[in-house]
Amino acid sequence: QVQLVESGGGLVQPGGSLRLSCAASGSIFSINAMGWYRQAPGKERELVAAITSGGSTNYADSVKGRFTISRDNAKNTVYLQMNSLKPEDTAVYYCNAAIVVYSGLPGDYWGQGTQVTVSS
Repeated sequence: QVQLVESGGGLVQPGGSLRLSCAASGSIFSINAMGWYRQAPGKERELVAAITSGGSTNYADSVKGRFTISRDNAKNTVYLQMNSLKPEDTAVYYCNAAIVVYSGLPGDYWGQGTQVTVSS
């Protein structure tokens, strides 16, 4: 059994910052790519940022230069530092991870989502 637990969402004013965290726990053998997605009301879920086990990253064009993804492999945790937030960043943010469990079967796991609201 694997769980992804997110934290750090909330309400922030435009131009402000938030840091999201997502910790994976359970019968984890290894974690490959980890990432953050978001879904705004009436829109499809979209990739925000992703990071490989080796530390290579990629970002959506809309967040480049403002958001930074990082991970702590020892803690099975991925972070998303969000700076210069805009109202259009308002969405539910979901953590995603490609995890191999001890039974040897790889799987794609999701967190429960955390709300980020950017508003004055």
